[in-house]
Amino acid sequence: MIRTKQPPRQGAEPPLWSIAAAAAVIILTPMLLFSVAPDGPIREGDTVFSTGAHKVSLYRPAQHRQAGYDSTCLLDPKDPMIVIHAPAEGSDEEIIAQVQGKSTIEWPFCPPQAELLVKPHQVTQQPSLLQDLRDGIARLLKPS
Repeated sequence: MIRTKQPPRQGAEPPLWSIAAAAAVIILTPMLLFSVAPDGPIREGDTVFSTGAHKVSLYRPAQHRQAGYDSTCLLDPKDPMIVIHAPAEGSDEEIIAQVQGKSTIEWPFCPPQAELLVKPHQVTQQPSLLQDLRDGIARLLKPS
């Protein structure tokens, strides 16, 4: 019996790389659009993030004196906070925000649930996705 070689079927199954590329576009496009969207007005109840390491004033410093804080503490970059009192739109007055995401006191960093006085330029409404990706890649490529 003579077997003839059959040519491979062309176009029967899509290549996996094209499926992976389509999935990546579908997943990454909303994240990219969200990260480049402009900030809107800051309102009460919004979550904001620290733009860097900032020394900020405690709104009620007497509540934190027993833990060693005078009247200021240090915000970590990207610390999440909930806005308790927002300034009038277009105003440059301070925002009262409450620290979130911490459970232990680590002096000189801001204590958990502390209410802080932050300036509008010290916070952003969305973390920078592009900066986070760059930092992550730099950490992966950095020799140990």
